[in-house]
Amino acid sequence: MNKIIISIVLVIFLVIGINKIADFTYNVEKPEKSAYQVANVSNENGSSAETNSESSQTGDIMSIFASVNASDGEKVFKKCAACHSIVKGGGNKIGPALYNVIGRQAGTLPDYKYSKGMIAYGKKWTPEEMNGFLTKPKEWVKGTKMSYAGLKNPKERAAVILYMNKNSDNPLSLQ
Repeated sequence: MNKIIISIVLVIFLVIGINKIADFTYNVEKPEKSAYQVANVSNENGSSAETNSESSQTGDIMSIFASVNASDGEKVFKKCAACHSIVKGGGNKIGPALYNVIGRQAGTLPDYKYSKGMIAYGKKWTPEEMNGFLTKPKEWVKGTKMSYAGLKNPKERAAVILYMNKNSDNPLSLQ
């Protein structure tokens, strides 16, 4: 029993000792400046470019509406049409019908069985909420059944939101 304990202690000291000797032998001094420097680009209002691109990904959809139209959104919506209908009176498919979706409470269409995550989400589908959801659905609404990876292009998302807004009894004024 004593031989086992002594062997274990000896191995631990040996490993630590080799580590310390290697650190001393191969001492590498870290440079003061990184070899690969990324320029901190600032825009007019002083925020960095990284923050600006992130906000255009999810938050600043309202400014993009001026550069797109609903007919562009109709073309992009073809990606969605396999799972969703958008015509008035259109039935549910794999996903819920999207007529009147902008302004509707999430997870409340009466004849569609939503995931628990979507029901719990329960927010109103504003253009900003829809933009965030369309960016990465599974990250925006945890537990959603929607398996689509998302629309990465902000202009495509804005066009689809305009198209969905147009397909409504009471479209919002977005442009």
